[in-house]
Amino acid sequence: MTDKDVRLSPAAAVRLVASREIGTRLRSKAYRISTLAMLVLIVGGVFVAKLIGSSGGTTVGVVGPTAPLAAPLQASAQAIGEKLETSQVPDEAAGRAKVADGSLDALIVGDATKLRVVVKKDLDGKLKNALNVLAGQLALKQEIEAQGGDAAKVQAAVANASVEVLPMEKPFDYSGEQLVLGYIAGLLIYISLMINGQIVAQGVVEEKTSRVVELLLATIRPWQLMAGKVLGIGVVGLIQMVLIGGLGIGAALGAGVLTLSVSAALGIVIWLIVWFLLGFFMYAIVFAGLGALVSRQEDVGGAVAPALTFVIAGYIVGATVLPSNPGSGFVEVLSMIPVFSPTLMPMRLAMGGVPVWEAALSVVLVVATIPLLIWFAGRMYSGAVMRTGAKVKLREALKAP
Repeated sequence: MTDKDVRLSPAAAVRLVASREIGTRLRSKAYRISTLAMLVLIVGGVFVAKLIGSSGGTTVGVVGPTAPLAAPLQASAQAIGEKLETSQVPDEAAGRAKVADGSLDALIVGDATKLRVVVKKDLDGKLKNALNVLAGQLALKQEIEAQGGDAAKVQAAVANASVEVLPMEKPFDYSGEQLVLGYIAGLLIYISLMINGQIVAQGVVEEKTSRVVELLLATIRPWQLMAGKVLGIGVVGLIQMVLIGGLGIGAALGAGVLTLSVSAALGIVIWLIVWFLLGFFMYAIVFAGLGALVSRQEDVGGAVAPALTFVIAGYIVGATVLPSNPGSGFVEVLSMIPVFSPTLMPMRLAMGGVPVWEAALSVVLVVATIPLLIWFAGRMYSGAVMRTGAKVKLREALKAP
């Protein structure tokens, strides 16, 4: 029987290996348990955020004489960016009881001319700032009236006064939700690349040590084996990403933690999937090549460390810089470089404000890089996958026929 008779067509060979990987991984208890654990963590995190959100903010009680201060106090808190609610109580005794049991954070007593606040122990710093603003307004009002002026007219003029901002470029308003979504998007991509990428390398080593690779290469070519393995594990990782991303955002929308529109939320999930696929295939191909250089599972970490460095660096830069500076020019440039794009670009896209041309260019650059990496990793894989024992040097693998 000739070599032509034995070997499968390239598409059939890749499909065969991919099917084998998908079946093996989906039946794996480790895969099922890890997927379930991440789903539980995501949904649990949503409901924890819901509880924190519903219990967040400050509540201040007012009694009859101090009731007129409720509206100006809320305005003062809003002016300094604080969340505050007011609640009217029947009398001071009832209000003090609510402060004692924690139902109220503070109680304004006395009359509307001077602020006197009852607290259980200490006055919260943020609430104190809001009350100080209101105290200053009351003092100004009283001084104006003492001088015979119209306090209401002056206060209205002060309230309506604001600085006129003349931006040279149209700014983008980043919301807290977008920042959190961006952080979560980067984290999901980072974890998926770390886990699934190393699974590829470990699978290569496992086949080398068990000599299964010799049997497989009797009927298919090395690059077909590598491509099928990457494709199969990629499909399994994609299923995991869709489940986690879809359920997480669905739960957040259902619980009211996210106030985004359904279309915006769906767009974030789609970008997550796109960048997982791009990032996974780009890095997994390299991981497969690097994994072929070693013959022991203990050596996998060291072999793939150079590639993992870029994944880790991209995530760390995004997680540390973007929350405080979403419009960072440094991150903007870095997110266009293919090795950093899979972690940085989805974070920026989830936060919003990314020009269409930047998103498109980053995708094009990664897509253009993948064929080069396929060639490079294919040479590594072909030159090292049949060699067991000591670690194969990269130069030797690339020089192998």
